[in-house]
Amino acid sequence: MSEESGMTSVRQHRRIQTVMAAFIVTVAISVFVTRVAPACPFCSAPSLTLSEQVAQADAGALVQWAKGTQGDSEAGDIGSTEYTVVEVINAGDNGLEKGDSITLPRYRAGKEGDLFLLLGTKGTELEWGSPIEITETGFNYVRQTPSPEATALVRLSYFVQFLEYPDELISNDAYAEFANAPYKDIVPLAGQLPREKVREWLSDPDVAPTRLGLYGLLLGLCGTSEDAELMEQKILHKSDDFRLGIDGVMGGYLLLTGEDGLAIINEQKLANRDVPFSETYAAMQALRFMWTYGQRIDKERLRESMRILLDRAELADLVIADLARWEDWSIIDRLYGLYDAPGYEIPSIKRAIVRYMLVASKNKPEESADSSHVRKAEEYLAELREQDPKTVKQAERFFFVN
Repeated sequence: MSEESGMTSVRQHRRIQTVMAAFIVTVAISVFVTRVAPACPFCSAPSLTLSEQVAQADAGALVQWAKGTQGDSEAGDIGSTEYTVVEVINAGDNGLEKGDSITLPRYRAGKEGDLFLLLGTKGTELEWGSPIEITETGFNYVRQTPSPEATALVRLSYFVQFLEYPDELISNDAYAEFANAPYKDIVPLAGQLPREKVREWLSDPDVAPTRLGLYGLLLGLCGTSEDAELMEQKILHKSDDFRLGIDGVMGGYLLLTGEDGLAIINEQKLANRDVPFSETYAAMQALRFMWTYGQRIDKERLRESMRILLDRAELADLVIADLARWEDWSIIDRLYGLYDAPGYEIPSIKRAIVRYMLVASKNKPEESADSSHVRKAEEYLAELREQDPKTVKQAERFFFVN
Protein backbone atom coordinates (compact mmCIF):
# COMPACT_ATOMS: atom_id res chain seq x y z
CA MET A 1 0.00 0.00 0.00
CA SER A 2 1.35 3.44 -0.93
CA GLU A 3 1.82 6.16 1.65
CA GLU A 4 -0.89 8.27 -0.02
CA SER A 5 -3.43 5.44 -0.04
CA GLY A 6 -2.53 4.66 3.56
CA MET A 7 -3.23 8.25 4.61
CA THR A 8 -6.53 8.13 2.71
CA SER A 9 -7.49 5.00 4.60
CA VAL A 10 -6.69 6.66 7.94
CA ARG A 11 -8.76 9.71 7.03
CA GLN A 12 -11.69 7.53 6.01
CA HIS A 13 -11.42 5.60 9.29
CA ARG A 14 -11.46 8.85 11.25
CA ARG A 15 -14.50 10.09 9.33
CA ILE A 16 -16.31 6.84 10.14
CA GLN A 17 -15.40 7.24 13.83
CA THR A 18 -16.73 10.80 13.80
CA VAL A 19 -20.02 9.76 12.19
CA MET A 20 -20.44 6.88 14.64
CA ALA A 21 -19.69 9.15 17.58
CA ALA A 22 -22.30 11.62 16.41
CA PHE A 23 -24.80 8.79 16.03
CA ILE A 24 -24.13 7.56 19.57
CA VAL A 25 -24.69 11.03 21.00
CA THR A 26 -27.87 11.52 18.96
CA VAL A 27 -29.34 8.23 20.14
CA ALA A 28 -28.34 8.84 23.75
CA ILE A 29 -29.83 12.34 23.74
CA SER A 30 -33.05 11.20 22.04
CA VAL A 31 -33.57 8.50 24.67
CA PHE A 32 -32.84 10.98 27.48
CA VAL A 33 -35.09 13.73 26.14
CA THR A 34 -38.09 11.60 25.13
CA ARG A 35 -38.52 9.92 28.51
CA VAL A 36 -41.70 11.21 30.02
CA ALA A 37 -40.89 9.98 33.53
CA PRO A 38 -37.72 10.11 35.63
CA ALA A 39 -37.02 6.40 35.11
CA CYS A 40 -33.86 4.48 36.02
CA PRO A 41 -31.05 6.72 34.69
CA PHE A 42 -28.90 3.92 33.26
CA CYS A 43 -31.56 1.54 31.92
CA SER A 44 -33.03 1.14 28.46
CA ALA A 45 -36.20 3.03 27.62
CA PRO A 46 -39.19 2.09 29.78
CA SER A 47 -41.70 -0.41 28.40
CA LEU A 48 -45.07 -1.77 29.51
CA THR A 49 -44.47 -4.63 31.95
CA LEU A 50 -46.58 -7.75 32.40
CA SER A 51 -47.93 -6.54 35.74
CA GLU A 52 -48.98 -3.25 34.12
CA GLN A 53 -50.66 -5.11 31.27
CA VAL A 54 -52.52 -7.34 33.73
CA ALA A 55 -53.58 -4.35 35.83
CA GLN A 56 -54.94 -2.56 32.76
CA ALA A 57 -56.83 -5.63 31.48
CA ASP A 58 -60.49 -6.30 32.23
CA ALA A 59 -59.92 -10.06 32.13
CA GLY A 60 -56.95 -12.40 32.19
CA ALA A 61 -56.31 -16.11 32.12
CA LEU A 62 -53.73 -18.82 31.60
CA VAL A 63 -54.88 -20.87 28.60
CA GLN A 64 -53.78 -23.97 26.68
CA TRP A 65 -53.67 -24.28 22.93
CA ALA A 66 -56.42 -26.73 22.00
CA LYS A 67 -56.74 -26.68 18.22
CA GLY A 68 -56.43 -24.43 15.22
CA THR A 69 -58.14 -24.09 11.87
CA GLN A 70 -56.05 -22.79 9.01
CA GLY A 71 -57.83 -20.34 6.76
CA ASP A 72 -57.79 -19.69 3.03
CA SER A 73 -55.81 -16.55 2.23
CA GLU A 74 -57.24 -16.36 -1.29
CA ALA A 75 -60.75 -16.37 0.12
CA GLY A 76 -59.83 -13.86 2.83
CA ASP A 77 -60.27 -16.43 5.58
CA ILE A 78 -57.65 -15.98 8.34
CA GLY A 79 -58.65 -19.10 10.22
CA SER A 80 -59.08 -19.43 13.99
CA THR A 81 -57.45 -20.85 17.11
CA GLU A 82 -59.17 -22.37 20.12
CA TYR A 83 -57.78 -22.22 23.67
CA THR A 84 -58.90 -23.83 26.92
CA VAL A 85 -58.84 -21.82 30.16
CA VAL A 86 -56.50 -23.42 32.73
CA GLU A 87 -56.64 -20.73 35.40
CA VAL A 88 -58.35 -17.37 35.73
CA ILE A 89 -56.49 -14.40 37.22
CA ASN A 90 -59.18 -11.81 36.51
CA ALA A 91 -62.68 -12.76 35.43
CA GLY A 92 -64.09 -9.28 35.85
CA ASP A 93 -67.81 -9.36 35.10
CA ASN A 94 -67.27 -11.72 32.18
CA GLY A 95 -68.12 -14.99 33.94
CA LEU A 96 -64.85 -16.56 32.81
CA GLU A 97 -64.19 -19.96 34.41
CA LYS A 98 -61.64 -22.75 34.34
CA GLY A 99 -62.37 -25.15 31.47
CA ASP A 100 -64.02 -22.53 29.25
CA SER A 101 -63.08 -22.41 25.57
CA ILE A 102 -61.94 -19.19 23.93
CA THR A 103 -61.77 -18.97 20.15
CA LEU A 104 -59.71 -16.21 18.60
CA PRO A 105 -59.66 -15.15 14.97
CA ARG A 106 -56.51 -15.99 13.02
CA TYR A 107 -54.73 -19.28 12.98
CA ARG A 108 -51.76 -19.51 15.31
CA ALA A 109 -49.54 -22.56 15.10
CA GLY A 110 -49.10 -24.57 18.27
CA LYS A 111 -49.46 -27.96 19.82
CA GLU A 112 -51.91 -29.20 22.37
CA GLY A 113 -50.88 -28.12 25.85
CA ASP A 114 -48.83 -25.04 24.87
CA LEU A 115 -49.47 -22.32 27.47
CA PHE A 116 -50.36 -18.69 26.82
CA LEU A 117 -51.39 -15.63 28.81
CA LEU A 118 -54.55 -14.01 27.45
CA LEU A 119 -55.56 -10.50 28.43
CA GLY A 120 -58.83 -8.90 27.43
CA THR A 121 -60.22 -5.37 27.28
CA LYS A 122 -63.92 -4.63 27.65
CA GLY A 123 -65.48 -2.36 25.07
CA THR A 124 -68.96 -3.11 23.80
CA GLU A 125 -67.77 -6.69 24.30
CA LEU A 126 -64.64 -8.38 25.61
CA GLU A 127 -61.81 -8.24 23.10
CA TRP A 128 -58.81 -10.51 23.66
CA GLY A 129 -55.30 -9.36 22.83
CA SER A 130 -52.64 -11.46 21.13
CA PRO A 131 -51.70 -14.53 23.18
CA ILE A 132 -48.43 -14.18 25.09
CA GLU A 133 -46.48 -17.44 25.11
CA ILE A 134 -45.66 -18.29 28.71
CA THR A 135 -44.56 -21.16 30.93
CA GLU A 136 -46.36 -22.28 34.08
CA THR A 137 -43.48 -20.74 36.06
CA GLY A 138 -43.92 -17.51 34.16
CA PHE A 139 -47.62 -17.47 34.90
CA ASN A 140 -46.96 -18.01 38.61
CA TYR A 141 -44.46 -15.13 38.48
CA VAL A 142 -47.15 -12.87 37.02
CA ARG A 143 -49.84 -14.08 39.41
CA GLN A 144 -47.66 -13.50 42.49
CA THR A 145 -46.49 -10.05 41.42
CA PRO A 146 -47.28 -7.40 44.07
CA SER A 147 -50.21 -5.21 43.10
CA PRO A 148 -49.61 -1.76 41.56
CA GLU A 149 -50.88 -0.28 44.84
CA ALA A 150 -47.99 -1.88 46.79
CA THR A 151 -45.04 0.31 47.74
CA ALA A 152 -42.12 0.58 45.33
CA LEU A 153 -39.90 -1.13 47.90
CA VAL A 154 -42.21 -4.15 48.09
CA ARG A 155 -42.51 -4.40 44.32
CA LEU A 156 -38.80 -4.01 43.54
CA SER A 157 -37.88 -6.44 46.32
CA TYR A 158 -39.96 -9.01 44.47
CA PHE A 159 -38.54 -8.29 41.01
CA VAL A 160 -34.86 -8.12 41.98
CA GLN A 161 -34.76 -11.87 42.61
CA PHE A 162 -35.75 -12.53 38.99
CA LEU A 163 -33.30 -10.24 37.18
CA GLU A 164 -31.20 -13.15 35.88
CA TYR A 165 -33.85 -15.86 35.99
CA PRO A 166 -33.37 -18.59 33.32
CA ASP A 167 -36.82 -17.92 31.81
CA GLU A 168 -36.21 -14.89 29.57
CA LEU A 169 -39.81 -13.72 29.73
CA ILE A 170 -39.45 -13.44 33.50
CA SER A 171 -35.98 -11.90 33.59
CA ASN A 172 -36.79 -9.38 30.86
CA ASP A 173 -39.96 -8.34 32.64
CA ALA A 174 -38.16 -7.97 35.97
CA TYR A 175 -35.57 -5.77 34.27
CA ALA A 176 -38.35 -3.70 32.70
CA GLU A 177 -39.77 -3.06 36.17
CA PHE A 178 -36.42 -1.55 37.19
CA ALA A 179 -36.12 0.37 33.92
CA ASN A 180 -39.47 1.99 34.70
CA ALA A 181 -38.60 2.77 38.32
CA PRO A 182 -37.42 6.27 39.29
CA TYR A 183 -34.00 6.33 40.94
CA LYS A 184 -35.56 7.56 44.20
CA ASP A 185 -37.55 4.31 44.36
CA ILE A 186 -34.46 2.15 43.77
CA VAL A 187 -32.32 3.75 46.50
CA PRO A 188 -34.31 2.38 49.50
CA LEU A 189 -33.72 -1.13 48.13
CA ALA A 190 -29.97 -0.87 48.85
CA GLY A 191 -30.11 -2.84 52.09
CA GLN A 192 -32.02 -5.71 50.45
CA LEU A 193 -29.95 -6.06 47.30
CA PRO A 194 -28.16 -9.40 46.80
CA ARG A 195 -24.68 -7.85 46.69
CA GLU A 196 -22.79 -11.02 45.80
CA LYS A 197 -25.18 -11.81 42.97
CA VAL A 198 -25.05 -8.28 41.59
CA ARG A 199 -21.26 -8.46 41.65
CA GLU A 200 -21.38 -11.77 39.76
CA TRP A 201 -23.78 -10.35 37.19
CA LEU A 202 -21.55 -7.35 36.59
CA SER A 203 -18.54 -9.63 36.07
CA ASP A 204 -20.30 -12.20 33.88
CA PRO A 205 -19.31 -11.79 30.20
CA ASP A 206 -22.53 -13.54 29.17
CA VAL A 207 -24.86 -11.07 30.88
CA ALA A 208 -26.81 -8.94 28.39
CA PRO A 209 -24.88 -5.66 27.87
CA THR A 210 -28.12 -3.71 28.26
CA ARG A 211 -28.27 -4.84 31.90
CA LEU A 212 -24.79 -3.63 32.90
CA GLY A 213 -25.83 -0.04 33.52
CA LEU A 214 -28.45 -1.14 36.04
CA TYR A 215 -26.12 -3.62 37.72
CA GLY A 216 -23.40 -1.00 38.01
CA LEU A 217 -25.89 1.34 39.65
CA LEU A 218 -27.12 -1.37 42.04
CA LEU A 219 -23.60 -2.33 43.06
CA GLY A 220 -22.88 1.34 43.66
CA LEU A 221 -25.78 1.41 46.12
CA CYS A 222 -24.92 -1.76 48.04
CA GLY A 223 -21.22 -2.38 47.36
CA THR A 224 -17.99 -2.17 49.33
CA SER A 225 -14.47 -0.93 48.65
CA GLU A 226 -13.74 -4.37 47.17
CA ASP A 227 -16.56 -3.88 44.71
CA ALA A 228 -15.24 -0.41 43.86
CA GLU A 229 -11.96 -2.03 42.83
CA LEU A 230 -13.82 -4.44 40.57
CA MET A 231 -15.75 -1.57 38.98
CA GLU A 232 -12.57 0.45 38.51
CA GLN A 233 -10.96 -2.46 36.67
CA LYS A 234 -14.00 -2.72 34.42
CA ILE A 235 -14.05 1.02 33.74
CA LEU A 236 -10.34 1.17 32.91
CA HIS A 237 -10.40 -1.94 30.71
CA LYS A 238 -9.17 -0.82 27.30
CA SER A 239 -11.61 -1.43 24.50
CA ASP A 240 -12.24 0.16 21.12
CA ASP A 241 -15.81 -1.13 21.13
CA PHE A 242 -18.87 0.81 22.21
CA ARG A 243 -19.64 -0.55 25.69
CA LEU A 244 -23.31 -0.47 26.59
CA GLY A 245 -23.91 0.25 30.26
CA ILE A 246 -20.44 1.52 31.12
CA ASP A 247 -22.01 4.86 32.06
CA GLY A 248 -24.00 3.09 34.80
CA VAL A 249 -20.85 1.34 36.03
CA MET A 250 -19.15 4.75 36.23
CA GLY A 251 -22.14 6.21 38.07
CA GLY A 252 -22.17 3.36 40.60
CA TYR A 253 -18.40 3.66 40.99
CA LEU A 254 -18.72 7.35 41.84
CA LEU A 255 -21.44 6.57 44.40
CA LEU A 256 -18.95 4.28 46.15
CA THR A 257 -15.75 6.31 45.77
CA GLY A 258 -16.79 9.96 45.69
CA GLU A 259 -14.09 12.50 44.82
CA ASP A 260 -11.30 9.89 44.83
CA GLY A 261 -13.06 8.01 42.06
CA LEU A 262 -13.84 11.26 40.24
CA ALA A 263 -10.12 12.03 40.03
CA ILE A 264 -9.59 8.74 38.18
CA ILE A 265 -12.51 9.39 35.83
CA ASN A 266 -11.09 12.84 35.13
CA GLU A 267 -7.66 11.51 34.25
CA GLN A 268 -8.63 8.35 32.39
CA LYS A 269 -11.87 9.29 30.61
CA LEU A 270 -12.23 13.06 30.43
CA ALA A 271 -8.69 14.35 29.90
CA ASN A 272 -7.42 11.29 28.03
CA ARG A 273 -7.77 11.89 24.27
CA ASP A 274 -6.85 8.29 23.47
CA VAL A 275 -10.05 6.71 24.79
CA PRO A 276 -12.99 6.20 22.39
CA PHE A 277 -15.50 9.00 22.17
CA SER A 278 -18.21 6.74 23.61
CA GLU A 279 -16.19 6.29 26.82
CA THR A 280 -15.87 10.03 27.26
CA TYR A 281 -19.57 10.49 26.67
CA ALA A 282 -20.33 7.76 29.21
CA ALA A 283 -18.24 9.67 31.75
CA MET A 284 -20.30 12.78 30.97
CA GLN A 285 -23.46 10.82 31.69
CA ALA A 286 -21.99 9.72 35.03
CA LEU A 287 -21.23 13.35 35.91
CA ARG A 288 -24.82 14.33 35.06
CA PHE A 289 -26.10 11.52 37.24
CA MET A 290 -24.00 12.62 40.19
CA TRP A 291 -25.10 16.22 39.73
CA THR A 292 -28.76 15.19 39.84
CA TYR A 293 -28.67 12.38 42.39
CA GLY A 294 -25.26 12.04 44.01
CA GLN A 295 -24.49 13.41 47.45
CA ARG A 296 -20.86 12.39 47.83
CA ILE A 297 -19.27 14.89 45.47
CA ASP A 298 -19.25 18.65 45.85
CA LYS A 299 -21.02 20.48 43.01
CA GLU A 300 -17.99 22.60 42.24
CA ARG A 301 -15.86 19.48 41.78
CA LEU A 302 -18.38 18.23 39.21
CA ARG A 303 -18.24 21.57 37.40
CA GLU A 304 -14.44 21.34 37.32
CA SER A 305 -14.66 17.88 35.78
CA MET A 306 -17.12 18.98 33.10
CA ARG A 307 -14.93 21.98 32.26
CA ILE A 308 -12.14 19.59 31.25
CA LEU A 309 -14.19 18.76 28.17
CA LEU A 310 -14.31 22.33 26.90
CA ASP A 311 -10.97 21.52 25.26
CA ARG A 312 -12.83 19.01 23.07
CA ALA A 313 -14.57 20.93 20.28
CA GLU A 314 -16.60 17.86 19.27
CA LEU A 315 -18.27 17.93 22.70
CA ALA A 316 -18.33 21.65 23.34
CA ASP A 317 -22.01 22.32 22.59
CA LEU A 318 -23.12 19.59 25.01
CA VAL A 319 -20.67 20.68 27.69
CA ILE A 320 -21.68 24.33 27.42
CA ALA A 321 -25.36 23.40 27.81
CA ASP A 322 -24.58 21.39 30.95
CA LEU A 323 -22.48 24.13 32.49
CA ALA A 324 -25.24 26.67 31.81
CA ARG A 325 -27.72 24.42 33.66
CA TRP A 326 -25.16 24.03 36.44
CA GLU A 327 -24.80 27.83 36.66
CA ASP A 328 -21.05 27.77 36.11
CA TRP A 329 -20.34 31.41 35.31
CA SER A 330 -16.56 31.05 35.72
CA ILE A 331 -16.22 30.25 32.00
CA ILE A 332 -18.13 33.24 30.64
CA ASP A 333 -15.03 35.07 29.35
CA ARG A 334 -13.56 31.86 27.97
CA LEU A 335 -16.70 31.07 26.01
CA TYR A 336 -16.82 34.50 24.46
CA GLY A 337 -13.22 33.99 23.36
CA LEU A 338 -14.11 30.62 21.82
CA TYR A 339 -16.90 32.01 19.65
CA ASP A 340 -14.77 32.25 16.51
CA ALA A 341 -11.79 30.19 17.68
CA PRO A 342 -10.41 27.54 15.29
CA GLY A 343 -12.38 24.31 15.67
CA TYR A 344 -15.21 26.02 17.55
CA GLU A 345 -16.58 28.12 14.72
CA ILE A 346 -19.45 25.78 13.91
CA PRO A 347 -23.12 26.75 14.22
CA SER A 348 -24.08 24.34 17.03
CA ILE A 349 -21.28 25.58 19.29
CA LYS A 350 -22.02 29.21 18.52
CA ARG A 351 -25.69 28.70 19.35
CA ALA A 352 -24.72 26.96 22.59
CA ILE A 353 -22.53 29.91 23.57
CA VAL A 354 -25.33 32.37 22.82
CA ARG A 355 -27.79 30.33 24.91
CA TYR A 356 -25.27 30.18 27.75
CA MET A 357 -25.10 33.99 27.66
CA LEU A 358 -28.90 34.20 27.62
CA VAL A 359 -29.14 31.97 30.70
CA ALA A 360 -26.40 33.92 32.48
CA SER A 361 -28.07 37.25 31.69
CA LYS A 362 -31.29 36.08 33.35
CA ASN A 363 -29.57 34.51 36.37
CA LYS A 364 -29.83 37.48 38.70
CA PRO A 365 -28.74 36.50 42.21
CA GLU A 366 -29.73 38.06 45.50
CA GLU A 367 -28.49 41.57 46.18
CA SER A 368 -25.56 40.46 48.33
CA ALA A 369 -24.28 37.90 45.80
CA ASP A 370 -21.87 38.48 42.93
CA SER A 371 -23.80 39.51 39.82
CA SER A 372 -20.88 40.34 37.53
CA HIS A 373 -21.81 37.43 35.23
CA VAL A 374 -25.14 39.10 34.45
CA ARG A 375 -23.46 42.32 33.32
CA LYS A 376 -20.85 40.46 31.29
CA ALA A 377 -23.46 38.26 29.63
CA GLU A 378 -25.52 41.29 28.63
CA GLU A 379 -22.43 42.98 27.19
CA TYR A 380 -21.32 39.88 25.30
CA LEU A 381 -24.83 39.34 23.92
CA ALA A 382 -24.95 42.90 22.64
CA GLU A 383 -21.61 42.40 20.88
CA LEU A 384 -22.68 39.06 19.40
CA ARG A 385 -25.94 40.53 18.13
CA GLU A 386 -23.92 43.10 16.26
CA GLN A 387 -21.30 40.62 14.98
CA ASP A 388 -23.55 37.65 14.17
CA PRO A 389 -27.25 38.61 14.33
CA LYS A 390 -28.38 35.53 12.38
CA THR A 391 -26.91 33.01 14.85
CA VAL A 392 -28.19 34.95 17.88
CA LYS A 393 -31.68 35.04 16.38
CA GLN A 394 -31.57 31.27 15.75
CA ALA A 395 -30.40 30.60 19.31
CA GLU A 396 -33.13 32.80 20.79
CA ARG A 397 -35.85 31.18 18.72
CA PHE A 398 -36.06 28.01 20.82
CA PHE A 399 -34.58 29.41 24.01
CA PHE A 400 -36.29 28.91 27.33
CA VAL A 401 -35.07 28.78 30.93
CA ASN A 402 -36.20 25.91 33.18
